[in-house]
Amino acid sequence: MFEAVRHPFLVPYDGSFSLKGLATSPQEDQADKARNRKEIKGLVKRFSELQRVLYAHDHYAVLLIFQAIDAGGKDSTIRHVMTGVNPAGFQVFSFKQPTAEELDHDFLWRTSKRLPERGRIGIFNRSYYEEVLVVRVHPEFLEPQRLPEEVDLPSLWEARYASIREHEEHLARNGMVILKFWLNVSKEKQKERFLSRLNEPEKHWKFSSGDVEERDYWDDYMQAFEDALKATSRPWAPWYAIPADDKPFMRRSVAEIIVSNLEQLNLNYPQVGAEKLAEFEKMRKFLEGDGG
Repeated sequence: MFEAVRHPFLVPYDGSFSLKGLATSPQEDQADKARNRKEIKGLVKRFSELQRVLYAHDHYAVLLIFQAIDAGGKDSTIRHVMTGVNPAGFQVFSFKQPTAEELDHDFLWRTSKRLPERGRIGIFNRSYYEEVLVVRVHPEFLEPQRLPEEVDLPSLWEARYASIREHEEHLARNGMVILKFWLNVSKEKQKERFLSRLNEPEKHWKFSSGDVEERDYWDDYMQAFEDALKATSRPWAPWYAIPADDKPFMRRSVAEIIVSNLEQLNLNYPQVGAEKLAEFEKMRKFLEGDGG
């Protein structure tokens, strides 16, 4: 079963993860924007090569999960990391407010329908983790779910962590490579990005007053993220807490983690047997002769 490579931003598996003192910006020697932009180009090129082999190898599927508070940089990171990768080899799904049909199923149902098949890369922009993040901060969202028993909130979150761990372990046992990224943006940088959306007309479409109202729950969200990452980071489905105040560094870090994990899979193009090689030789002679 897949196990993630070690990385400085890897969330530990032993439950010791804490947001206290966790950096939202890179160290000074890592913050060279020009260098990070240059490096991400090389990483994306390598990612594109690995994606082609993954598709041909056809034994693994890859699921990339992105979570962040509003203005954390999920959309732009997905766009930059995927630029240059064959669009036929991956699919992106964004999960918004659940529909009536989705609320009539368990909380993992709507994302399970969108899991990538072998050989492909699936990207979840938000995911089933919303059920232990935004729903935890706003437990009133549980009412439309019509759960069969009276809800004890502490027990419910622990039960959902357990369901997520079991779900991800099942997927990993069956060839799913799961990499989860929490883009850790500071409250100050979020404010700056919201102001940018208000001040630049081409960004007006991104702005929602509801996002600003959610800033009142900042501490609640941070506690929810800490608890969720601590409870669900495992070797077969790791979380990476990425400093997100510096976008070029954030994007390079995400690309680096994806590439290093795919490289350890030892992917190969399928080998062709002797019978097929003989057939190929016959076809080559046919095409090179009058038959071509």
